[in-house]
Amino acid sequence: MIVSVPSTPASGRIVLITGASSGIGQATARRLAESGHRVFLGARRVERIAAVAADIRTQGGNAEHHVLDVTDRRSMGAFVHAARERHGRIDVLVNNAGVMPLSRLDALKVDEWNQMIDVNIRGVLHGIAAVLPIMRSQGEGHIVNIASVSGHRADPTAAVYGATKFAVRAISEGLRQESRDVRVTVVSPGLTHSDLAESITDPGTRDAVRAQMQIAMPASAIADAVAYAIGQPPAVDVNEIVVRPTAQA
Repeated sequence: MIVSVPSTPASGRIVLITGASSGIGQATARRLAESGHRVFLGARRVERIAAVAADIRTQGGNAEHHVLDVTDRRSMGAFVHAARERHGRIDVLVNNAGVMPLSRLDALKVDEWNQMIDVNIRGVLHGIAAVLPIMRSQGEGHIVNIASVSGHRADPTAAVYGATKFAVRAISEGLRQESRDVRVTVVSPGLTHSDLAESITDPGTRDAVRAQMQIAMPASAIADAVAYAIGQPPAVDVNEIVVRPTAQA
């Protein structure tokens, strides 16, 4: 049975965030909690995410956590179910979880290619599949997918990573065109301080990325973009935001 739940105001929404134990996900959780939203955080590193949620509560915010592996559809379903059981509705999903083990194609790091496909594409699809029926039954909702500037251009060492982010943008645009009651936003960050570079196993590529990080933005810049998008009135859908450091080419 579908229970009708009243709409929530622009502040105080129930926001689910994947990959929230560090980087952009953690910064977004803190930013939205500061704005009065109730954040429900998912990640594999349960001890770390529990600490993030506890710290947010210490600062006066409303935060809970749940273990989550976005590559496992059942895990995603359990994450979303737990949030809905707790709060009665799902207002926003921020599909943030991602991996970025960059390398040249001729390095043939096939396992890492598959990991990027599983996390960056399947993880987003699993999130959409879990929340879309709920949002449709509510008559409203908002899905925010974190892509990358690599989803707008192709670069050496980023062919597969970029392909996954192109896919996120394509999936998001298709969902947007299919939706009249669910808003869809893509946020594409440029160089941003996060743990992503530490997943790079190719030494030369890892060193190059670390060197570029001297111009990187703080993760809070992306959190502000997410906050802006979800803070718009229901009739306004911010479809895409690209945020780069000023110094990035």
